[in-house]
Parts: sequence; C-alpha cells; structure tokens
Amino acid sequence: MADFVAPIQSNASDGKKKATTAAEEPKSKKLCLERDANGVQSGGKAEWSMKDFEIGRPLGKGKFGRVYLARERKSKFIIALKMLSKAQIVKSGVEKQLIREIDIQTHVNHPNVLRLYGWFHDEQHVYLILEYAFHGELFRQLVEQRTLSEKQAAKYIYQMADALIYLHKKGVIHRDIKPENILIDYHGNLKIADFGWSVHAPSSMHGTMCGTLDYLPPEMVRHHKNFIFPVDLWALGVLLYEFLVGSAPFYSQKQEETFRRIVNCSYKIPKSVSPGASDLIQSLIKLIPSSRLPLERVKAHPWIMANYKPPGK
Repeated sequence: MADFVAPIQSNASDGKKKATTAAEEPKSKKLCLERDANGVQSGGKAEWSMKDFEIGRPLGKGKFGRVYLARERKSKFIIALKMLSKAQIVKSGVEKQLIREIDIQTHVNHPNVLRLYGWFHDEQHVYLILEYAFHGELFRQLVEQRTLSEKQAAKYIYQMADALIYLHKKGVIHRDIKPENILIDYHGNLKIADFGWSVHAPSSMHGTMCGTLDYLPPEMVRHHKNFIFPVDLWALGVLLYEFLVGSAPFYSQKQEETFRRIVNCSYKIPKSVSPGASDLIQSLIKLIPSSRLPLERVKAHPWIMANYKPPGK
C-alpha cells in the first residue's frame, strides 16, 4: 500500500497538472479481472490503466469524485469505476479512510458485500474497480417507495446479518451502515459498500467519532472508547425501523435533540409495525451493547423466518 499513499500526497497539491496520456499513464499492481468457472472474478497480478476500460454513463457523484459504468476491454466484463480526486482527498484529510477502504475491501468476499476487484492511480486520480450493482443505492429505493414490505425488509435484514457475521469473523466493524452505503444488484440482492469508516478489531480507532448521526449508537455519540461489533447491531435495528416506518427512529431537525434521543434510547414504534418486527427492532436498539441480539439469532428470529426463506434452505 505504500506505493499508493505517496502518490496521493505528492501529486494532490498540483491540481492543475495536465492528465497523462494513455501511453504515459502510470499503472499499479492489482487483481486481474478473469472469469473462473463460476463467473466469480479472480486471478493473478496485472497492471491496469484507464486505457484498459471503455467508460460509459455516470452512475453517481460525490464529494471526492464520480462513479462511471465501465467495461474492461479484453474480457468485456462490466464494472463500476470510481474516480477519486487526489487533491480533494488530501484537502479533506481522508487519505487514511481511503487506504482503509481499499485494504478491507480487497480482503473480503461475500455475496452481500460489494466486491473491489482492484485499484490503480495516475497523477490526479485514484481509481477503484468495483462490482456493478444494477439497481444502485438502497436509499433511492426508500425515497421512491418510502417504506418496504415486511417480506422485502426481512430479506434485506437477513442478508445484512449474514454479511455482518462474515465481516465480524474477519475482524471488520463497518461503523457506517445506512441506506446510502447499501447497493442492490440486478437480482435484487443487497450489497454492503463504502468501508471508509470501517476498522479492524481490535483497533486504536475505536474511540473516534464517525458514521452518520441517525445510525450512531449511544456509545459512539458519548465518545466512549473500545466500542466494537455491537455498533453494527444497533445500526441494523435502526435500518429495519426505517424500512418499515419510512424515517429513522431518532431523527430530529435539531442535531442536539437527535443526540438526546439516542443517548436516552428514546423512540416509539408505530402501531402499523407488526409485533414480530417490533420485537426484532427492540432486540437490536438497546442501550447496553452486550444486550443487543446476536446476528445468528437475528437470522433465526421468528419474524425473519416467517417472511423470508433463504435460497437453498
């Protein structure tokens, strides 16, 4: 990773430099996009640059750059290419978050975690070669539908729980679960993305403030140290609440009031939410981290089992 950090810091200050030509583009070692018998992307080392991809329509944009639909020229494999401005990354002081995101995502492989196939950089940008999620952000689906059916919500929570079990076994705490960081693929399956705020446990970063306020648990709002895996359990409960109610349980227009509601675990579940779903929400949104329902029991919860049957089970 050292060959990646230095170029960000050394080149970001020169935002007016001309982009390099295809022939001059620097390349970086990363995974090769080669299909195996199951269609899973794997393979050995390769060298990549922009000339290896056909760039299509924009998929989205953010503070640090844009995401484009792209196709690898040789294999014709469709991917999402995330182009990040080095200058903006350095200006915002998020180099470590980007490095962490790359480090974590290149070492995980789960059906409900967005794949990072590789990365490379030139003088002005860092490029992430990502799995393409056809239906985009879950956030967009919630905006359009406002709420989800119980069957749809149960499917997504089951898949989230299964992915988090995998990540936690790898020692990874996501810490920023929210609809904007969850994507939906062509088949309607969920993909956890955006690992910039994630950490490996144990970590000296456990006491840092990060993530999105509406989804933060009390131990993070209070700046307690050494919080670990249960922070993701709290966020899972908040996510389920938003799926079924259409808003976050602690939301207020005033940030101070949101803080107060979170630290006091002050929220109400509407009567429109079924008793089974309400029980699961309350089992996850608990003040004491150790009392939150373990992920294996989330998957086996009666409400989940009544509304979703995993493939092959």
